[in-house]
Amino acid sequence: MGREARVVMEDGARLMERVRAGDGTAFERLYDSYHRLVFGIALRMLGDATMAEDLTQNVFLKVWSSPDAFRDGNFGAWIARVARNRSLDVLRSRSLRDESEIPADLAEPGTLDDAVFTRLDSQRVRSALATLPDEQRSPIEMGFFGGITHDEIAKRTGIPLGTIKTRIRTGLRKLRVELDGAVSR
Repeated sequence: MGREARVVMEDGARLMERVRAGDGTAFERLYDSYHRLVFGIALRMLGDATMAEDLTQNVFLKVWSSPDAFRDGNFGAWIARVARNRSLDVLRSRSLRDESEIPADLAEPGTLDDAVFTRLDSQRVRSALATLPDEQRSPIEMGFFGGITHDEIAKRTGIPLGTIKTRIRTGLRKLRVELDGAVSR
């Protein structure tokens, strides 16, 4: 069992090398392998499935648009830490919005800025998604928001699996172009 776990970790790092080169298939494999981990962490921390879905999408779009953020090592541990940190940002943001007035001293400097940038990234992603044709946007939303596999999307829509993968890959490429620079700033 230990050997199998090492293979998965190595695969994540190898797949990220391919993602850096713009390989959409490698990104799909990363997403298929790790989206449940990210969603699970977000759901446990946030206690809200919709927020966890949004966060999962945000994390993976960041992986696609800024692949150099992962340098090397255990991809599973890295993406789990990213999911945890993003969840903490959302929780901090939520607690700031719940306050009737701004506290005199914030617990951590920069927390408000981080929360604002997280919301802006989410808004940019939603705007970029809205520019995609429905045939690309729909399967991306089903996969990222619904947390379902490409196989399940194909079964639910009655569209061949290869077509679903092509539409997702094409849509993700368009999103990367649309978000390039905006998300990585």
